[in-house]
Amino acid sequence: MLIFCGWCKIKNMFHVILVEPEIPQNTGNIARSCAATGCVLHLVKPLGFEISDKYLKRAGLDYWSHVDVRIHDTLELALKEVPGRLRLFTTKAPRLYTELTYREGDALIFGKETKGLQEELLVRHSEECVRIPMLGETRSLNLSNAAAIAIYEGLRQNGFEGMRLQGALHRLQW
Repeated sequence: MLIFCGWCKIKNMFHVILVEPEIPQNTGNIARSCAATGCVLHLVKPLGFEISDKYLKRAGLDYWSHVDVRIHDTLELALKEVPGRLRLFTTKAPRLYTELTYREGDALIFGKETKGLQEELLVRHSEECVRIPMLGETRSLNLSNAAAIAIYEGLRQNGFEGMRLQGALHRLQW
């Protein structure tokens, strides 16, 4: 599937699934990352905010029209729309996120900010659970930072397919 942004034409490489997100700014930031990378954003209810929440829109700025956002009543319904494999991100996993491969259609799944993903789900999908390393007793990374790390690792592994790889200065030249 292709999406057409005002500035790009890229595949919907990954499905980013947020299970019961609670903080609108995090979801807005993740929506912006999805707009920049062509990922589909799935939100699983209950949500801790309204989609029209001013903080959510402010965090996503003017990118909302460039994001394929899908809202689901359950995780099971969200997963029915995912053609690829599951990649569950949790601080509890024994394996690093860099140890798995990522390919088009995979789902990058994140739990709510205060509790993460349910342990029953993690056990059911233990081979797909990964963690982002942190120092010491740090509890967790910010959800939007973790999602960005996951998205860009997947894109890196796939050669940043379809993405603009070079920037340009506005007034001067390199």
